[in-house]
Amino acid sequence: MNKPPRMEPLNTPDAIEAAIRNTVALRKAAGSSTPVTADSVPEFVTTLLRHPDLYYRLTELSMQLQGQGTLTARDRQLAILRKAWLYQGAYVWGEHVKHSKRVGITSEEIERVTQGSAAPGWTVHECALLRAVEELHSNAMISDTAWNVLAQRLDDRQLIELPILVGSSRP
Repeated sequence: MNKPPRMEPLNTPDAIEAAIRNTVALRKAAGSSTPVTADSVPEFVTTLLRHPDLYYRLTELSMQLQGQGTLTARDRQLAILRKAWLYQGAYVWGEHVKHSKRVGITSEEIERVTQGSAAPGWTVHECALLRAVEELHSNAMISDTAWNVLAQRLDDRQLIELPILVGSSRP
């Protein structure tokens, strides 16, 4: 954000080792085998390690949603990409562009995510999914219109998982 961080990240050897270990675990849950080094650990991770109990719980939730979640990989990645775009989360965007391509989302579709639910070319379900992310971002609520479309294809577990995924993904 072109500012010094409000809180300095931990740069102790123990914090860096924990950050590497957990970043590897998160990437593995998301299906990535990208090597992780001390230089590639995002600064927000070592900052979050100032509160290790909370950080580990967030990591567990992220691994559950990404590795064992009930949403399809495509739905999950489209939702995360749209959230990352809306929040301008550069790190999450970059990581999930790679994950999205691995699950078959095309470069054209990734570009279309930046335009949102109103962009032509989405299926009715995908449009509702992206709209739900946009509504959660702007109103902290999914409209009945988007919910009803999503409920035609998503089961109860997936309908619960979607807002948790959107709310817990790191920007």
